[in-house]
Amino acid sequence: MLHCPRNFLRTALFCSAFLQAASLSAASAADPTGDWRVADGVANIRVAQCNGSMWGAVAWEKTPGGRDTNNPDVSKQSRPTLGMPILIDMKKKAGLNQWEGQVYNAKDGQSYSATITPVGDDQLEIKGCVLGFLCGGETWTRVAPPIPSSPANSMAKGVAPKTVGAAPKTAAPKSPAPPALAAKGGQKGAQQPADPVGDICLLPDIAGFAH
Repeated sequence: MLHCPRNFLRTALFCSAFLQAASLSAASAADPTGDWRVADGVANIRVAQCNGSMWGAVAWEKTPGGRDTNNPDVSKQSRPTLGMPILIDMKKKAGLNQWEGQVYNAKDGQSYSATITPVGDDQLEIKGCVLGFLCGGETWTRVAPPIPSSPANSMAKGVAPKTVGAAPKTAAPKSPAPPALAAKGGQKGAQQPADPVGDICLLPDIAGFAH
């Protein structure tokens, strides 16, 4: 009769636990930074880590020239929505691949408690609540790769803080590029639209808050 080594079961269980932990670790490594298309397709939000917090700002608009007209602060009602912070000072939750902070809703000019959670590599789940109830959310789709964490991201090295104006018409593609294509920079030889926003960490509303 064949006898297995006593430690065979222990080894098998260890390997199974190791593989499961590695799988969970890979899943938890999903990066929330990069450009994301909102659920209704009217804008892209660029998410980056600025001084230890996650921030998100409007990086592209389907209809250029938007203004923050619903802001209760009259002094901000004329500011461009392009470059406007949407995800505000979001802190990572301990033990979770999730960030918690504020989300600004330009449709009603209000800020809400919110969380962002990467779902795989190409989706970002946004959930917001008013005073702990009346919660809702949506899922954004990745259209550009993760952004390296640095004081000045590579896409905007040497750029001074600026006030962002309306996006040029060339910045709005006629049809959204597939996430896989956008992540690779598009087809070889394709002309890339100008990026009027650059490193969101250098935008005044974010740089002033973070410092």
